[in-house]
Amino acid sequence: MPGRTQDSASTGGTAVHAGPCDGWGRDPEDARLERCAVEVPLDYGDPDGERITLAVTRIRALDPVRRRGVLVGLNGGPGGNQGLGRFMPLRLADTPVHEVYDLIGFDPRGWGASAPLMREVVQGKAPWSSRPSDEEFAQIAEDMKAVEEGAARAGGTLRAHITTRNVARDLDRIRRTLGEDRISYLGYAYGTYLGSVYASMFGEHLDRHVFDSCVDPGAVWRGQYTSQAEAIRANVDAWAAWAGERDGVFGLGTDGGAVIASVERLAAALHACPVGGVDRTVLDGAVGNGATHRPLWDQLALLVVALTAGDARAARTAWLLAAPDGEQPKPGDTHVAGLVEATTCEGVWSRDLETYFADMRDFRDRCPYGYGVSRAQPWVATFRTDRPREAMTVLRGDNCAPGLIVAAEGNPTLAHRGGRAMATLFGDRLVTVADDGSNEMFAVRGNSAVDALVTAYFVDGRLPDTDVTVAGTPRPAPEATAAQDGPGAADLVAKGPDAQTVGSYLAAFRAATARP
Repeated sequence: MPGRTQDSASTGGTAVHAGPCDGWGRDPEDARLERCAVEVPLDYGDPDGERITLAVTRIRALDPVRRRGVLVGLNGGPGGNQGLGRFMPLRLADTPVHEVYDLIGFDPRGWGASAPLMREVVQGKAPWSSRPSDEEFAQIAEDMKAVEEGAARAGGTLRAHITTRNVARDLDRIRRTLGEDRISYLGYAYGTYLGSVYASMFGEHLDRHVFDSCVDPGAVWRGQYTSQAEAIRANVDAWAAWAGERDGVFGLGTDGGAVIASVERLAAALHACPVGGVDRTVLDGAVGNGATHRPLWDQLALLVVALTAGDARAARTAWLLAAPDGEQPKPGDTHVAGLVEATTCEGVWSRDLETYFADMRDFRDRCPYGYGVSRAQPWVATFRTDRPREAMTVLRGDNCAPGLIVAAEGNPTLAHRGGRAMATLFGDRLVTVADDGSNEMFAVRGNSAVDALVTAYFVDGRLPDTDVTVAGTPRPAPEATAAQDGPGAADLVAKGPDAQTVGSYLAAFRAATARP
């Protein structure tokens, strides 16, 4: 298994250290980063047994005189999947926080250059549908069971040791290796849950912390997925209300309920007769994903109008909006990262398929948009035969000083309620980004208010006196979507959605979180 070692021999150009890391090489993939490999136990219950190595990177503080320690960052899906990992320091390089902190990144166990965990690629047999019939539920469950079996075959002994508690222990080993008594920490997405576990286990070693786009600490992990469908539906309802206020432009209805009814009529029509290859499933994906992005609300409304009119030219826009985020298996791939499937098994999951099927029926009716039903279906953990070796961490908020939480109001991946819950648990100040569907804000989205608040805290220790709400990404300009009838509105609708505008926006939105 790549990344495993039984000794502390040098691997490639990177020094391996079990103790203080006093020798750093250059990262072979990016010379801007210093890198060392830190050795940790595969199983913390057997500290003298097999070892794995973690890839740790650093960019030194710009102002050594003002240096106040190290700032560790982590993002990505459960386990750090598809996150920046050891390249996180590049996101923060040359920002004000870089002036006073050594920026530290790491590939968590199971990812990147740190003993990567893989799973087999399994082709499902159930048709891909945003609103599967009851008769298809059993095959969906069988497909997920096959994914679990493939993950178990490929995961070997490593898979059982992929837990957030172990990643928190690894993080504390990294702290010790760096020779630091305390670390400051910036977590995005899964990194917020890791930060909360670290604070609960090693709070005396945590200095300042910012959790941006939070996992709900009371919903790990099944509730995290189902909350995504609820958040997507809330975005769709907000978009529908906006479009209803502009009935003179779009003609979809005079209020949110009427607009949703128009969408549902279109969904039924596309299910019977697709337009340009766009069927009900593609529409549901486009509506759910499109409603996330406030600047594209006019384009989404124009898409619904065009498809209702049977205009196949709108198909490209529909496919752009419907495409899921995240890397997908490529043709010919036999194995892909198995980190999400392993990490999420640390939570409590029902073994009763009827529990999932009942939720799928509910979500099919209430939350079909953005593939909401898939958030309620059985998961690999439903079928996993080996159980976690220890219970999940009981989170405690009294083990560290208060910090800062950042949460976008319309984030469908990590809903705002998770940020509220995390702020309540830790007594942190909550920064709400109003009317915004972005995931990961600080130093990513160009929101100057968020950047200023986080910087003031990390650099000077200044927290706001109260919770704060700041403006998010603007909705379409009023002149582009005037609420009254007129030649401009007719021209707007006649042109239909602009695929180039949609594609450029989505490309820039995704590029903002990519490796710098």
